[in-house]
Amino acid sequence: MRADLKRRDWLGLAAASALGAAGLAGCKQPAPRLEDLPGGFSGVALERGHGLRPFWQRLAQGLELPAPAVVHRAPVVIAGGGMAGLAAARALELAGVQGAALLDTQAAMGGNSQAGQVKGIACPLGAHYLPVPGDDAHEVQDWLEELGVRQRFAGRWRYDERYLCHSPQERLYWQGGWHEGLLPVQGVSQRTLEQYALFEKQVEAASRAAAFAMPSIRVWQREAGLPASHAVLDAQRFDQWLAEQGLDDERLLWYLDYSCRDDFGAGLSRVSAWAGIHYFASRHGFHAPRPQSEHESEADGEQVLTWPQGNGWLSQQLAAGLKATQLQTDCSVLAVTEDAGGVQIEVYHHGRQQHERWLARHCVVALPSFVAARVLRNAPDFLRAVAARLDWAPWLVANIHIDRPLADYPGAEPAWDNVLYRDGNAGGLGYVDAGNQRLDRIRSQPTVLSYYQALGDWADGRRQLMQQPFAFWRERIVNTLSEPHPDLLQHATRMEITRYGHAMAIPRPGDQRILSEIAVKFSASKRNLLLNGERVQGLPTPATARLSFAHSDWAGYSVLEEAFTRGHHAGLIAAQGV
Repeated sequence: MRADLKRRDWLGLAAASALGAAGLAGCKQPAPRLEDLPGGFSGVALERGHGLRPFWQRLAQGLELPAPAVVHRAPVVIAGGGMAGLAAARALELAGVQGAALLDTQAAMGGNSQAGQVKGIACPLGAHYLPVPGDDAHEVQDWLEELGVRQRFAGRWRYDERYLCHSPQERLYWQGGWHEGLLPVQGVSQRTLEQYALFEKQVEAASRAAAFAMPSIRVWQREAGLPASHAVLDAQRFDQWLAEQGLDDERLLWYLDYSCRDDFGAGLSRVSAWAGIHYFASRHGFHAPRPQSEHESEADGEQVLTWPQGNGWLSQQLAAGLKATQLQTDCSVLAVTEDAGGVQIEVYHHGRQQHERWLARHCVVALPSFVAARVLRNAPDFLRAVAARLDWAPWLVANIHIDRPLADYPGAEPAWDNVLYRDGNAGGLGYVDAGNQRLDRIRSQPTVLSYYQALGDWADGRRQLMQQPFAFWRERIVNTLSEPHPDLLQHATRMEITRYGHAMAIPRPGDQRILSEIAVKFSASKRNLLLNGERVQGLPTPATARLSFAHSDWAGYSVLEEAFTRGHHAGLIAAQGV
């Protein structure tokens, strides 16, 4: 055998062996049955929120809750332990606040960035990557530097190679085979290529009219609101805008629809044109294939950070770094009351099965806006407006344990992100391989494939997600993945599904106008003093006298950079009050 046998050859041999083994196994035993694949729902406990309805109904009727079993005190309470809440806790510690309490309804912190395991293999339960952040997200950059993920060498910033997504990063199952990248390129018509180039020009033109940023609040701060050109894009749906530009190629529209569902939970017909352009212009741009490289795609311009457990690694690191904060899991917020003397937070502790109370001088409300509007007594008008305005995409993540690599069709090598063109499972976004970051990936080891499905385009997606049994989703997922991997059932040993009823806000037409108008009402004239002596200029943050609001909802869409940045600045505001 040649000493320089390539990785592709090894994988081909592994696939051939898998097919051969499957054939031999077929002679000895019956084909595996779908109903024999064990699993169930895991991760997020959706029933906890629904179980609080009797408390909320009592409060809605103007009745008081019974006396709490115990009363706790803290200088600041942070309601909500997602990335925004965790970032707020870190900011409080940086500002010298000791003893703040961070409350979350789930058994683990992290929100949409939680980690899990299937049969001992780490995997994501939610968000699974972080694009290398640009300079507008300097709060995130600083934190990654603190973690050692980002370091300066010879005057240049470098990211730890262990955490940069290993090659190959992406591939697309299309026309019966696998192709590198996610933008359909091979064999497409000249008109398709021209449409790709036209969309690239439109993204560049939109950026010249007014720059985009991640997080988007940087633009609102610089421009004192939403720029006029952004407002025009925000006023219409993305599919309408594309039609006006003459962009109607089937493959381009598929790719753009996929991109929107991946980041926003819904496709072209629901998100605004601002959101569709922002997806590219705020980060890596859109790069049409060039003549010198038939396979060049937009992904070539972007690096992403990822871990076997996805962004759960980041939330775990953030929680572990909190040395002066009380972490309180299994605590659901029932009510928040603000008065001149402080804030009273009523919670239900699921572990102790009792009503408890927290008293604080300030509260960071890091809850989704619809939850915040429900639990705040006398909620401010700006919160009610946002809660009534936004819509949220349901979402699921199916983690499938396989005992060995799957047989593969010809084409591009197995990658981290594996997407199906026009996935037969409506809303399907393909799967990522939790074993991609292993250095010994060639060996036939078990791994976990994490399949994502956004239900924001389903008419009744949330009801379906809540009511349909595990078997319903298992059948749809196995059927769609069996097209590129016919031996999936032979090697799948378990499937665990995590459900999110309100995974992310969908950035619909008009949302940016309303959110930016709210943001600019809250000036950030003060500079916040951190323990290291640095003075930080605050960002406009929705707040009252004793409440500051931190959640990606205030951006109108859910990505880590938005949640972290808003949490960081809400925490600094809270520090001023104590």
